[in-house]
Amino acid sequence: MSRKVVRSSKFRHVFGQALKADQCYDDIRISQMTWDSNFCSVNPKFVAMIVDASGGGAFIVLPLSKTGRIDMSLPTVCGHTGPVLDIEFCPHNDNIIASGSEDCSVMIWEIPDGGLISPLKDPAVKLDGHSKRVGILSWHPTAHNVLMSAGCDNVVILWNVVHGEAVVRIDSVHTDLIYSACWNRNGSQILTSCKDKKLRVLDPRKGSVICEKDKPHEGSRPVRAVFVSDGKILTTGFSRMSERQVALWDPKNFGEPLTLQELDTSSGVLLPFFDPDTGIVYLCGKGDSSIRYFEVTDEAPYVHYLSMYSSKESQKGMGYMPKRGLEVNKCEIARFYKLHERKCEPIVMTVPRKSDLFQEDLYPDTIGPEPSVEADDWFSGKNGEPILISLKDGFVATTKNKEFKVIKSLMSDSAVREHRNPLPVYCVLMNLSDVQTLQALQNEVKELREMVEQLTQRVSELESK
Repeated sequence: MSRKVVRSSKFRHVFGQALKADQCYDDIRISQMTWDSNFCSVNPKFVAMIVDASGGGAFIVLPLSKTGRIDMSLPTVCGHTGPVLDIEFCPHNDNIIASGSEDCSVMIWEIPDGGLISPLKDPAVKLDGHSKRVGILSWHPTAHNVLMSAGCDNVVILWNVVHGEAVVRIDSVHTDLIYSACWNRNGSQILTSCKDKKLRVLDPRKGSVICEKDKPHEGSRPVRAVFVSDGKILTTGFSRMSERQVALWDPKNFGEPLTLQELDTSSGVLLPFFDPDTGIVYLCGKGDSSIRYFEVTDEAPYVHYLSMYSSKESQKGMGYMPKRGLEVNKCEIARFYKLHERKCEPIVMTVPRKSDLFQEDLYPDTIGPEPSVEADDWFSGKNGEPILISLKDGFVATTKNKEFKVIKSLMSDSAVREHRNPLPVYCVLMNLSDVQTLQALQNEVKELREMVEQLTQRVSELESK
């Protein structure tokens, strides 16, 4: 009698656990928009969530430490005139965040270190180029200040954020609505899925199609796709019978999938999050109350089911923390920020280990915050591999000098010229939080001057009597 051998993997016993109520973010009115984006973005400093707002679109940005009940009067980022559909923090500067909206614009914002002290209405840079709503944003993984946006006008635009200009416009490739768009590890290729039932790998600078796959999934519902290890592609979609599927493809041979697995019959779109360090892909369905996770390997059947985190509440969106924001001494390999109707709940994925020492096999060198190539060089044809950092001593935040340089370049002359109410030149060279403080002081001085004038007038009237 043959014994069934269990596949050996250090991630077999990964388990998910929600943090306690006092470590959640409560009383937040998450956006009711029916759009299949994450609605949340996180980094080691902040968590940002798209919220309901009257008379336009808004999102809130909270320091990670600001847990508990969130005050209704908390300042928001509220410069868009239509609902916000997608937000994403810059991987090279934790204070910079991009937002795309129904008002057809993309805006770049700079968040001061302690969080907002007053509503932020004027962006550092405004990017206009789409003719319909902008629902997908993705920063380049290695090039500094390069942003990709995709809109409902079926156009993909690559922006040089420093100059506030659209450098590449891919408008003749997609014939219908773009469902997803993402970069590969070094940003030399773009992967898109589209309503015309085609999966495309694009050369981002030429805007040409390298290879494409027709009908990766037979169903008509949205398909999501991400690059995984060794240039392979993982897709989530639906069968003809509306069963949810996950498939793995080799772009060198797009004929048949390496594997295709059916999961269940739920209707929510599965959002894939891939961790290149561990080879684990997490599937979070919108409207689901669970997170499934699989290990992607080189041996058949290639995508191995590990386990599932389940809870009672369904998720309206999901934020995924970069590796440098995790607690390595607790063997935490992933952290999600799950959006409920009225709160945000962190969920920690942990590998059970008895030792408190640093586990080198769980934490290989990971992508750090330093860009490896500047925007102009990348658009000229230069690629840059990710600059890796060790997590052994925990991640140390970037220095003030680095942040100042990035802010200075973002708030360049071209950005100031586009500004409706240009700030004085000396303000442009300052940190945005300093500018806000300066403006508050100027207002206070003005009020005091008016008060002194009134009192002087009153004294002179009394003396004349």
